[in-house]
Amino acid sequence: MVTELNADEFYKCKHFLQDSRLLEVSAVIERINPGRIFVDDPDNPASALIWLGNNDGFIFTGDETNERFINSINGFIDKELAPEAKRAGLKWFEGAGSHTGWDKVLEKICEGRKWSSWSQRVYKLAEQNYVCTEPLIEHNYEVIKINKALLDRVNLINNTEFLDEKILGFWSSYDKFFEYGIGYCIKFNNEIVTICMSDFVAGNIHTIGIETLKEHEGKKLAQKAVHKVVKECFSKGFTP
Repeated sequence: MVTELNADEFYKCKHFLQDSRLLEVSAVIERINPGRIFVDDPDNPASALIWLGNNDGFIFTGDETNERFINSINGFIDKELAPEAKRAGLKWFEGAGSHTGWDKVLEKICEGRKWSSWSQRVYKLAEQNYVCTEPLIEHNYEVIKINKALLDRVNLINNTEFLDEKILGFWSSYDKFFEYGIGYCIKFNNEIVTICMSDFVAGNIHTIGIETLKEHEGKKLAQKAVHKVVKECFSKGFTP
């Protein structure tokens, strides 16, 4: 049987953090970023499935030899998660294990389904290795820090939905982002055309997300915004 925990019960999963290689697991369990957690036992969970709050995937964590959980998860996916995921606009189930022990288990779970697999590479940037000079961009682009002062000017921006989509896709609120995250955007006329920001945060590590509107690509705007975020990370002792 698989049960969903309430957010105030996520502390019961903190022992999973010892073996997790994925920052997103910590970010959700520590309730910095939003997400949902489904466990084998609501009182003493041994294994769990985490649904990231931005709908970007599902992470299996905990004991990968837990037959009770493994034997229940396929039925739970089909009967519970799949209908919800479809309503949320998802067209496939993207799963990952929080440690390498889950790799073979995921193959077993996928038996009888059409599936494929790939590897993900995660890079950390150390301050002593960052020798990039600040990129130059055209003068009609303006770099702005994403903070409360920007929200006060939001009536001057035509595409606020772009900002909302990025921030509220990863964070439960702007206040939560301002508390933990770092972000910069680039404005052209009255539109935000590039956003670089902390997507997930755990401890002093920030995963960085970047997006530039297609019609403004190729002008070093992403490089400029990334440079601002990386420099602020370093100034605060964070690792991007």
